[in-house]
Amino acid sequence: MSHPTPRAMSLSAAHIARVHRDVPDTGPPPGMDLHNDADYADWVSRMSQDAPPGPLRLFAYGSLIWKPEIDHTAETPAIAHGWHRSFCLRMIRFRATPDCPGLMMALDRGGSCRGVLYDLPNGALAPTLDRLFRREFTVKPINSMPQWITVGTPQGPATALAFAMNRASPAYTGRMSPGDQAKMLSRACGHWGSGAEYLLNTVTHLEARGIHDRTLWTLQRLVAAQIDALQ
Repeated sequence: MSHPTPRAMSLSAAHIARVHRDVPDTGPPPGMDLHNDADYADWVSRMSQDAPPGPLRLFAYGSLIWKPEIDHTAETPAIAHGWHRSFCLRMIRFRATPDCPGLMMALDRGGSCRGVLYDLPNGALAPTLDRLFRREFTVKPINSMPQWITVGTPQGPATALAFAMNRASPAYTGRMSPGDQAKMLSRACGHWGSGAEYLLNTVTHLEARGIHDRTLWTLQRLVAAQIDALQ
């Protein structure tokens, strides 16, 4: 049986090397309100009360696919209707700096999103939620809102934990043109690396799983062109 020829990406490791900079972490900006231990405990309590019976399931759509940092016992292709990937979260740290802000991907309302459903180990709901929450959100008001959503799988619908964009957050950019997104992603870099690297990792790992996101595919081409145009 013949297999389709893999798509050739425009964005490459050579592009990433061109925009990478060694950036020190200066910490959160003055005045930024961060979640503390009591805040995380409150979120764990709230989400635990509404957790469905059975194993904890997590819907991954971006960096949780290529950098999950959590153990899982099974994974299944899944689709979330009513949500889509979007570089709509403005960043000034991690993969950006205050003087050169960047973007991070979030799950925003509308459309549909193909991703991966992880089954997480039984018997450790509270510590697992605590670890996930500390990974996914740090500032107040919250950017990535934890919530239970319904996703479709080959075995039928399932309830899963997902992290969705809080549109009330001041970091929410709203809808941006692909060109404006590409300008920011091609320039931003922080102590975790660049926005272009984040995009490359995401698109590469989605394609490896047979998930072709047309919007991200266009964006990686635009980012590559922006970097090629840099003097």
